[in-house]
Amino acid sequence: MSEREMEGSAFGSRLSERAATLPESGIRRFFELAEQREDVISLGVGEPDVSAPWAARVAAIESLERGRTSYTSNRGLLELRERIGDYLTRWGLSYDPGEELLVTTGASEAVDLAMRALVDPGDVVAVHQPTYISYGPGVDLAGGDLLPVPTRAADDFALTPEVLSSAGAEDADVLVLCYPNNPTGATMSRKQLARVAAFCREHDLLVVSDEIYAALTYDGGHVSIASLPGMRERTLVVNGFSKAYAMTGLRLGFAAGPPEIVDAMTRIHQYTMLSAPTTAQYAALEALSSCGDEVDRMRREYNRRRRYVHSRFEEMGLDCFEPTGAFYAFPDCGDDDEAFAESLLEEQGVAVVPGRVFGAGGEGHLRVSYATGMNELKTAMDRIETFVLEG
Repeated sequence: MSEREMEGSAFGSRLSERAATLPESGIRRFFELAEQREDVISLGVGEPDVSAPWAARVAAIESLERGRTSYTSNRGLLELRERIGDYLTRWGLSYDPGEELLVTTGASEAVDLAMRALVDPGDVVAVHQPTYISYGPGVDLAGGDLLPVPTRAADDFALTPEVLSSAGAEDADVLVLCYPNNPTGATMSRKQLARVAAFCREHDLLVVSDEIYAALTYDGGHVSIASLPGMRERTLVVNGFSKAYAMTGLRLGFAAGPPEIVDAMTRIHQYTMLSAPTTAQYAALEALSSCGDEVDRMRREYNRRRRYVHSRFEEMGLDCFEPTGAFYAFPDCGDDDEAFAESLLEEQGVAVVPGRVFGAGGEGHLRVSYATGMNELKTAMDRIETFVLEG
């Protein structure tokens, strides 16, 4: 609805302040620009270029054929929660499926529930940036105060106690982590996370750790901050099936943490969502049971693309931090990332996302997704190189 239409609507002057001031997604703006052209190669979408594993799709179909279309438990199918508990043990995590796990409608709902369960008006939530765009609005909608904590390419976009302290995070109530990181592709080692964990314990910060890309880690295994000493009791882990299992449209995630926070989230969840989609839960159950080999195959393919994209950016003279997780590269494009992205789209038909969309520290960078076919990826990189050399 346009501003003019809003002015003529009875709702225009009666929207809540939070809703009225909530910004539109900067990523969405570039999607809409790209949709206006037919020859665009999009490297802006954070979505796998493959379908969900066949066995998971068959399980979804069979659940419908058998008439499994009713609500499940608010917390999700117990059998699925048990499998999720088994799945998390690969990262040294152990949770009681009955009291410490909640199946949600995507990882995004889990993050929203966490904010509403943990944050009162005036509470401070520290969020390292650049990072996924939904955390800030989630804090705003919960009535909290966002504290940006900029990370730097010089530190490989890792979070450190020094930058936390510089930002004033010792006075925060909650810290949001996103590693492997969207948009940078950064990961953090056990040693690096141990220093952040010590900061959180010293200053009594609760942690919401979004680990949706945990299975897409390339150099060494993923480490969850919840697995470190003294952190399980103060950490909520968020994960899901969208990225590793290519199940974005099925909207299924989960949260794991101490009973108090999971119970609070469940009470909010039962009034807003009641239960996650039943069909998706049966698909996820099969995915965890039999589709590990397909996840491994997808990870190997993303790793091949990762090395290719990184080397191409370096060859064309765009300094690029080497990503070690997720499926994004984050090259340095100079001062005006938004102008670069708009001109690249206009002149070469390649859609990327300006780094500034992802907060402090993202300026002068581009988020480039390599979750697309290698043929299109090669064409897109050729076009970017032409744009850079002619510019």
